[in-house]
Amino acid sequence: MSVKNTPFTEKHIALGAKMAPFAGYNMPISYTGINDEHAAVRKNAGVFDVSHMGEFILKGEKALDLIQRVTSNDASKLKNGQAQYSCLPNNEGGIVDDLLVYCVEENKVYMLVVNASNIEKDWNWISKHNTEKVEMHNVSEKTCLLAIQGPNATKMLQPLTELDIINLKYYTFVKGVFAGVENVLISATGYTGAGGVEIYFEDKDGAADKIWEAIFAAGGPQGLKPIGLGARDTLRLEMGFCLYGNDIDDTTSPIEAGLSWITKFTKEFTSKGIFAKQKADGVSRKLVGFEMIDKGIPRHGYEIKDADGNSLGVVTSGTQSPSLAKAIGMGYVRTDFAGIDATIYIQVRDKLLKAKVSKIPFTA
Repeated sequence: MSVKNTPFTEKHIALGAKMAPFAGYNMPISYTGINDEHAAVRKNAGVFDVSHMGEFILKGEKALDLIQRVTSNDASKLKNGQAQYSCLPNNEGGIVDDLLVYCVEENKVYMLVVNASNIEKDWNWISKHNTEKVEMHNVSEKTCLLAIQGPNATKMLQPLTELDIINLKYYTFVKGVFAGVENVLISATGYTGAGGVEIYFEDKDGAADKIWEAIFAAGGPQGLKPIGLGARDTLRLEMGFCLYGNDIDDTTSPIEAGLSWITKFTKEFTSKGIFAKQKADGVSRKLVGFEMIDKGIPRHGYEIKDADGNSLGVVTSGTQSPSLAKAIGMGYVRTDFAGIDATIYIQVRDKLLKAKVSKIPFTA
């Protein structure tokens, strides 16, 4: 299968990025190194090309009704210019995908932002439930997405637009002219915990080049850096944000994953009964954060055990945290071992390395 490029691929290569295939796209993993890029976002600002993500537009009188039936959160609460984190439950109490729901025009026009590797899967799932013939458009291929993240991101970008992005509240968005390009959607739904915005636009009439150049002309002198997917992963893990395919998937429920807050029982939706029972009866395993006490890096798929070597669960994500200078991870464990400060062990090759369950996010 051929690997796709984003409109910015050549720019990444010219900047010396280490490239690798990710979700069917040729993506930058790092430029100057993950630790350096991670610090740039935490302390200043960085630009991520996340144009591989999927975007669907749902339109019409029944658009909200369809979203309500296929997602776990309550999208009826959204007003124009508001966004929401949600998930698409399957029929068996698992998760088809996690996503963002943007309310472009109340009760009429919505944008769903889905994971790159699940575009076709999600489209088919939503289409299957589209019994009322809601107008659906998959605009993933023509939509560019840059995430400019960090405490100084909006300050750097504000001169490029008359829209007020410095005061943009978390999980809201505005639409208008940015860097001379019309119909740009700017939102604050970041995946790094460092503040900043995401910029969605169609690449026509050279818009991608124009916006990229304008962003770096404005931010470059202030230390704005291009950032790869490697640092995106370490940044999101420090915040305890789930990554689909690692921490959540078709076999994990939002209740187990600590996502009860996006599971609203005030409406009818797929797997509602299963989740309601789990909420009432409790679950046998929970997704927890942990930090290593013994030296070693936890990796996806490593077993989590008790002191006697009995299996408690599995590591879903793990890394050396650049901000904390220690190894951290997330994983599912038996509920009786899910309390803060509980001692667990990660099996690394033939050794059991000590760790303790910690609060999420890992960074204050």
